[in-house]
Amino acid sequence: MHIRRIIMTLATLLVVTIASAASPSAEGDKLTRLLKRDWEWYLREFPPAATGIGDPRYDDRWTDVSIGALQKRATHTAELQAELRKIERAKLSDQDRLNYDLFVRDVDLTVEGKRFHGSYARTDDWTDIHPFMPITQMGGMQQDVADTLRNQPKRTVQDYENILKRLRAVPLLADQTIALMREGLKSQITPPRIALREVEKLLAFQVVDDPKKSPVYEVAFAQMPDSIPAVEQKRLRAEGLRLITESVVPAYRKLHTFFVSDYYPRTRETIGLSALPNGAEWYNHMIRRNTTTDMTASQIHELGLREVSRIRAEMESIKEKTGFKGDLQQFFKHLRTDPKFFYTDKEAFLTGYRDICKRIDPELARMFGVLPRLTYGVVPVPEYSERTQTTAYYNPGSPQAGRPGNFYANTYNLPTRPKWEMEALSLHEAVPGHHLQISRAQELESLPDFRQHAGYGAFVEGWALYGESLGGELGLYKDPYSKFGQLTYEMWRAVRLVVDTGMHAKGWTRDQAIKYFVENAAKSEHDITVEIDRYIVWPGQALAYKIGELKIKELRAMATKELGPRFDIRKFHDTVIGSGALPLSVLETRVKEWVTAQKRAN
Repeated sequence: MHIRRIIMTLATLLVVTIASAASPSAEGDKLTRLLKRDWEWYLREFPPAATGIGDPRYDDRWTDVSIGALQKRATHTAELQAELRKIERAKLSDQDRLNYDLFVRDVDLTVEGKRFHGSYARTDDWTDIHPFMPITQMGGMQQDVADTLRNQPKRTVQDYENILKRLRAVPLLADQTIALMREGLKSQITPPRIALREVEKLLAFQVVDDPKKSPVYEVAFAQMPDSIPAVEQKRLRAEGLRLITESVVPAYRKLHTFFVSDYYPRTRETIGLSALPNGAEWYNHMIRRNTTTDMTASQIHELGLREVSRIRAEMESIKEKTGFKGDLQQFFKHLRTDPKFFYTDKEAFLTGYRDICKRIDPELARMFGVLPRLTYGVVPVPEYSERTQTTAYYNPGSPQAGRPGNFYANTYNLPTRPKWEMEALSLHEAVPGHHLQISRAQELESLPDFRQHAGYGAFVEGWALYGESLGGELGLYKDPYSKFGQLTYEMWRAVRLVVDTGMHAKGWTRDQAIKYFVENAAKSEHDITVEIDRYIVWPGQALAYKIGELKIKELRAMATKELGPRFDIRKFHDTVIGSGALPLSVLETRVKEWVTAQKRAN
């Protein structure tokens, strides 16, 4: 009897053990299914995003940006939030718990953003973060169509049939965009008028008499691959020209007319987000979204002032090394105006960037244990958007689509593009900055899709700014002007903390922000004006860079101190970027766990 009881007790324990072991798996499977289902929803809802990632299934359609579609996405996200709460977090594995926490954070921020007429879906697409501001000088339909078609596959007849189908739908996209703009006017939610002054020209660039001069034709039909038979090329090109003439250009003409006659004159004259309904709360929401911290606008503003002061002192030191006779303001003017600092030929300018990148590439193996397989190139910013675009930007490639990453350098107005900024900018946009980090994340196949393509601003931009600081270790910044360029770019990001919070939370004027920028950085006044206008229409986005960079530098200093001679820079960098983009608090935990593991191993 006693033995029987023991056996029954053991059997009961075994059942309990098996059940407890199965529970985490069951909850983990539930989470995995939910994440996969929602990722499929995301790709269906945002076809241009799917195209960019390299999934061709939706290459024949645009995102539905009708009011009804935005409301459905809001409902979807609220239902998703409720479904996530039904998953028992405590029964998840450590890795699944992290996936759960990150996904819940994204969804909760999206739901929170609904009350600001923003964040109707979990996407970095500007239309859905601010749906009633579908056009700004930084983005909108004036460039989205051509940009998407540029990324689209063009290898087969079916690829071109998808392009043609998208062209047929451009009029509907224009109508939906106009409807959103009308809603923005009704709700008094528009971009500031001062920042939109060049948009009329950008839209007019798309309204051409000769369809072969359309940016759409240039990116889609000007060059077709030999893999497509000549007779099919002729047919597809003819249909493309017809659609540009009969659908695309009329759609842009209609949008241009509405913008000039109805929209632009009625946009707001204020510049700060705080001037909009619930604007102060909206700005706080954007701070949390972009910095992944709970810092207040005032805390960020004070941090910016301290960083500006610190970097100015370093600038004074570098100025002395150049032998320049004069104060810092005079040195800024010298750097902005001396012809020796500027290219006069666009191709030579691009070649200069390519040379810098090729000098960086072989040095990366000393700083990283794992490098991405995907290649990258240096290309000019498209003519149809260069006037109001920033100095440079990075466009991710796609391993699935066989498309390289691209570092876009702005060749517009070369006398505003100094040579001394080129090394820092290459480190930021290409390697070890955006291309290296984003491509590594894309190749982390063990992560759920949403984490492979995560875009936490403080991490992504903080890493790229940190990458600029690695120039000396990678063999760059050998002359004081290039080193001053690095400080100028660091100052640029510190100034952002001051002027972004100044305009959106403290009542600063645009002129006040420009004046502060001019007084503290050597960047050209053209670049400074473009930047200030960017901060006006992208509230909070510019705060991510410096806050993220400072956290990564803090973690490196901590790891170096804790590990001493056992500190391995390659392993540290692999740890920082080896799990994709993360909120800063999660990154800090990950690095501290790595430090503890390194201590145990040694």
